[in-house]
Amino acid sequence: MRLWGAARQDLAKAKQRLKSFLLVHDVRYVGKANWGEARRRWLARFVFKEANSQLAFQEHLRAIDDRLAQCERLQALLQESATRWRFYPLIRAIQALRGVQFTVAVGLIAEIGELARFASAPQLMAWLGMTPSEYSTGERGRRGSITKCGHAHARRLLVEAAWDAQLRLCMRFRKLAARGKPHNVALVAVARELAGFIRDIARLSTAAPNAQS
Repeated sequence: MRLWGAARQDLAKAKQRLKSFLLVHDVRYVGKANWGEARRRWLARFVFKEANSQLAFQEHLRAIDDRLAQCERLQALLQESATRWRFYPLIRAIQALRGVQFTVAVGLIAEIGELARFASAPQLMAWLGMTPSEYSTGERGRRGSITKCGHAHARRLLVEAAWDAQLRLCMRFRKLAARGKPHNVALVAVARELAGFIRDIARLSTAAPNAQS
């Protein structure tokens, strides 16, 4: 799972290098900013007049294709091996949450492990480093940014999932943003609540077989 994550980071860096190369040559794509099919078709058709620039351009494209193929290959291996893992039922269950795709689900469970070891949702949030820090001066206290002292990789996956969270969390994000909270602060708050949902699903998933027996 971490190898897949590293490959995805390499892919992002390869795309950024190509973007910088094009900007240096004053070549700008006027379509959507994402790397969708339209942008790939545009890149496939574009040709530099100068031979060495075209050579460098092709190498940048080849690097992106190589990293993309590696990501797809590793994801296929993850999907194959996950079915034999004892946590696979839980992985399937938490994908019911909007925003929690397969790789996010596998990554979270791989990093967190047995969710039953956390007696409460706040304990899980503290382990993730998503609990707001607290400061006190005399009788007054205030909350600061999250501690970030927990598991960085799992926290990053949760924040990624929070970008596409379910309706209730989207409403929470909008309310926080409307109150003037910076978007990154609102996003972490959504991710923190999402962690609580995941723990509850894990608890219910493990309790169901016992109730049936």
